[in-house]
Amino acid sequence: MAKGTTKKVAFISSYPPRKCGIATFTSDLIKGIGLAAKGEFEPLVVAMQSGGQKYQDPVKFEIRQNVKNDYICAADYINFSHIDLVSVQHEFGLFGGEAGSYLSLLLKRLKVPAITTLHTVLGNPEPDYHRSLVDVCDASYKVITMNERGVGMLKEIYGISGSKVELIAHGIPDLPFVDSNYYKHKFGMAGRRTILTFGLLNKNKCIEVMLRAMPMIIKAEPSVLYVILGMTHPSVLKHDGESYRFSLQQMVKELGCAEHVIFHNRFVGDEELNNFLCAADIYVTPYRNKEQLTSGTLSFAVGTGKAVVSTPYWAAEELLSEGRGKLVEFGDSKQTAEAIIEILQNDSLFYSLRRRAYDYGRSRTWPKISQGYWKLFRAKWLPVRITAKTSPLAEELISSIELPEPSLAHLQRMTDETGLYQHATFTVPNRKFGYCTDDNARAVIAMVKYYAQYPEPEALKLFDTYLSFILHSQNSDGSIRNFMNFDRTWVKDEPNSDALGRVLWAFGTVMAKPPSPSYLSVIKDRFDRSVGLVKRQFPRGMAYSILGMSDYLKQFSGASDIKRQLEIAADGLITQYQENSFPDWQWFEDTLTYDNAVLPHALFIASLLSGNKKYIKVAEKTCEFLLANTFNGSHFSFVGCKGWYERVGTKAPFDQQPIQAASMVMMLRAAYDATKDSKFLTLQRKAFDWFLGKNDLRIPLYDFRTKGCYDGLVPGGVNLNQGAESMLSFLISLLAVIESYAIIDKVAAATKAAEQAAKGPVAIKGVPTKSRSEKKQVKEPT
Repeated sequence: MAKGTTKKVAFISSYPPRKCGIATFTSDLIKGIGLAAKGEFEPLVVAMQSGGQKYQDPVKFEIRQNVKNDYICAADYINFSHIDLVSVQHEFGLFGGEAGSYLSLLLKRLKVPAITTLHTVLGNPEPDYHRSLVDVCDASYKVITMNERGVGMLKEIYGISGSKVELIAHGIPDLPFVDSNYYKHKFGMAGRRTILTFGLLNKNKCIEVMLRAMPMIIKAEPSVLYVILGMTHPSVLKHDGESYRFSLQQMVKELGCAEHVIFHNRFVGDEELNNFLCAADIYVTPYRNKEQLTSGTLSFAVGTGKAVVSTPYWAAEELLSEGRGKLVEFGDSKQTAEAIIEILQNDSLFYSLRRRAYDYGRSRTWPKISQGYWKLFRAKWLPVRITAKTSPLAEELISSIELPEPSLAHLQRMTDETGLYQHATFTVPNRKFGYCTDDNARAVIAMVKYYAQYPEPEALKLFDTYLSFILHSQNSDGSIRNFMNFDRTWVKDEPNSDALGRVLWAFGTVMAKPPSPSYLSVIKDRFDRSVGLVKRQFPRGMAYSILGMSDYLKQFSGASDIKRQLEIAADGLITQYQENSFPDWQWFEDTLTYDNAVLPHALFIASLLSGNKKYIKVAEKTCEFLLANTFNGSHFSFVGCKGWYERVGTKAPFDQQPIQAASMVMMLRAAYDATKDSKFLTLQRKAFDWFLGKNDLRIPLYDFRTKGCYDGLVPGGVNLNQGAESMLSFLISLLAVIESYAIIDKVAAATKAAEQAAKGPVAIKGVPTKSRSEKKQVKEPT
């Protein structure tokens, strides 16, 4: 690079004010490179958003973790921003998709080279994680690992060429070697022997192991004080609150150590953290995950010359080798106590550990590490990335670029403290018709699916409102009330409905993917109260119940009573089919009416759970019959509610309702799951496109301005009202299609692997091919 030329680098990472180790790492790295580059470096940050942080420079673009389209937009933004190089800070949990696979979508779209720093390399990865990391490495010009072990693992486990891998250690603050007593007075710890653990608190830290060691340590050194510094990890806080910290505090009381243990529940800045490190005599990491390849907190402790006691996870084995610290067995409080007592009582050992650690850390200070990154970033041989023209992959053929972004705006407009209004006049809630359990149950399903992909507090608030409504709808005998007036009184003598089945479906959805484990107990009790009434329902009610029971079994797979009830309901649908089908009418009733696709949908799901061939046989026949009568080869044309479609009559063209499209979208996904025929994924997207204008009138039903959905396709146009059922039908369909893209990615990867296998047994980079007989002789690693 010519002198005086500025290198513009985009960093894809979390970033302050987000509270996580990688955010801090990236901030420190940018500061360090800025000093090393002497004015020839211009950083730009593409920040992984979490929790609605407000960013300042150098953040220029934000990616929401689970919004696939954001990754595509981010790549395009980088491509149009005159960027010379992209630096990625990779951690699986930082990115969306299966095992963080959305990142690969971004990297493959870039037109500039990417250098990826790997903060985690798994030693025994599951297939999704293996494929995800290989894809990231393949899309990167260079990959950086922070540990010698990582270099070998990338070659031997992932087949990454050694020429692509660089070893650059984790950076640490450049602090002086100090007497801890000088800093102790800042925290009121003068005269105490201090032990420190810091970092975002979670169960993997295994603080309880250290706490159980404290009574033995206190007995040997009564002045000892253990400081646990750091707030609870934001992800843990979101799902479990402060339950782990509370359990630790309770343990301290039970052990009688309250005068010797301090919790500092906050995220500390660099200066305060440095002061705590300088005040500590011993640093402890009792972590339980052996496969942790890097540890910023341990690196900091070593770099400041602390006497360290740690369990032998991979990062610790390298950092503390050659007498730079003491290693103890995982979960062994007694051995931990003995190691700490030995250090506290042996000054020679104490200062020897400190000096060796500090000397080793001099090569890892941020000025040194930043120079290593800057040298790599300004290398003359970095290529200009040009995206090659290749045959489109499956994930490109069924693209998510055109999909609207899921929005809660119209649902929020249609919801009050009681629940979701049934109907609207245009977009204004119509109070005359009050509320119904059917819609609130659908809304529970929608919010569970939404929250699983977009864990936003607004979704959780709506979820609680809708869940409260359907819980209130349940009578003591398990029956369900459906219609509620605006004044919160239940309608008397209401007509028969499928509300019971919809409520069971909603309960099951919550059980399969609870926003928090605390919901499970109450929802299970309510499900059990109603499930005995399944056999009394109409066919659609039984179908909804089957979907709910299948989700129940995802949480409690051994629940025999639920299996029996599911079989009763599925057999009931088979009987319906047998009594009403003809060679030219492969259906459950003599009329195609409302929410038709849920019937084969339920049998596809029942076949997956039971393996009963009669279920899938009928599901396939009725699925194909429904497709033959609703898909014309280019778009879907659903059965209209003004006349329906009787076996001896003609199909009513209008009014076509959104629930028909939603039901078809979900059935087609279940058909793919049961048959593995990828045509159903293509048809699923075509069914969803009905909402976007691929219909008989070429008119979109989704309103991009209000984020609502029109109530139906009517002669000459659309029903301009945007009620609850139509909005929920659109949202559930959209979320289902987005979820299917993960499957499409897997299909594409499997196709690629099959094509490679067809070429013959070629050894993957660095990994020798074994014969079957040789493989049998390979022992499992200990």
